[in-house]
Amino acid sequence: MTKKIVVTGLGATTPLGGTATESWQNLLAGQSGITTLEQDWVAKYELPVTIAGQARVPSADVLDRRETKRLDPSSQFALTAAREAWADAGAPEVVPERFIVDWATGIGGVWTLLDAWDTLREKGPRRVLPMTVPMLMPNGPAAAISMTLGARAGARTVVSACASSTESIAMAYDHLQSGLADIAIAGGSEAAIHPMPLASFAAMQALSKRNDDPATASRPYDVTRDGFVLAEGGAALVLETEEHALARGARIYAELIGGAVTSDSYHITAPDPEGNGAARAVIATLENAGVDRDQVVHVNAHATSTPVGDIAEYHAMKRVFGEHTPKLVVSATKAATGHLLGGAGGIEALFTVKALHERVAPPTINVTQMDDEIDMDVVVGEPRALPEGEIVALSNSFGFGGHNAVVGFRSV
Repeated sequence: MTKKIVVTGLGATTPLGGTATESWQNLLAGQSGITTLEQDWVAKYELPVTIAGQARVPSADVLDRRETKRLDPSSQFALTAAREAWADAGAPEVVPERFIVDWATGIGGVWTLLDAWDTLREKGPRRVLPMTVPMLMPNGPAAAISMTLGARAGARTVVSACASSTESIAMAYDHLQSGLADIAIAGGSEAAIHPMPLASFAAMQALSKRNDDPATASRPYDVTRDGFVLAEGGAALVLETEEHALARGARIYAELIGGAVTSDSYHITAPDPEGNGAARAVIATLENAGVDRDQVVHVNAHATSTPVGDIAEYHAMKRVFGEHTPKLVVSATKAATGHLLGGAGGIEALFTVKALHERVAPPTINVTQMDDEIDMDVVVGEPRALPEGEIVALSNSFGFGGHNAVVGFRSV
């Protein structure tokens, strides 16, 4: 028998705020989290891109000194978001063997890895920290959450580029459905605002070069879009079976109706221009949940602000929804947060849950000249009220390597 899986806790640290609530409020207010990088290494390496979405609240302001010294920034963001989500869910008492962590990252401990390499070259092997490998491991964030909160049913890690944390949420749904656990923390984190990833993304012409106006650099669907803006942070959702949630009197934000994962098998960085794989992920999500396509009201789009990516996603939506496509209420929240890579799907799923819970779709900032090739109802200017009654919303994520992941939520 299919179980209902519900969302009972939310946590985040993003370029818009140090908590889920602050991030959501500033998103609704139309704020941008993109700023100019002022670190010394920007000038040292003469980087062509000097803007990014830096976490608004430093981890050192939230975690204790031991945690900041022994955790890579990607794990620091994960622990911050997970603790908030767990507290938001009421810090439930749960049998540890029935509690699982499904986490994600796209790159992992890049700061730890490259700092250790610099230390090795400049000072020799004896100066490399003994905790370097545990800190740089992509599974480090999941392990940190598991050990801190006492989850013993598993601590899984998904690494599938920018689809990672959406895939982790879909995986958590499957784990709860299968009976492996009663409660899960799912989401993702990333901390890759480092000169090497910035230089690499810039070299492939993937990043916006609007260095003189960072707040408007990320502009999904706008005809003048010129690339995404790299960002950092993390987001966590507490998921549990409805039976478990009701038994403990938990507040329920929304129902997670499931998710699906597909692959393009097309190109290592470019999406399938026809959106075939992305469309299959959306279709599978809806079919597995028994949801008709016209029940979908809201979509938090992947919409990175790249010329080819935004069009490919639109083609996918057209392939799925046909004449219903212009009726979808679409938000592209990377315009405000930037692109958190492996953490992007987590924060966008959180925003999707908040949209359903509060019946409001957040605005997409910086859209001044909509691309004529994209015929969708993109929310611009002010937040948009969503209808009452039972409605469904989707959160899309697509990543390098042709990874496609979609999750769906239903209002309660």
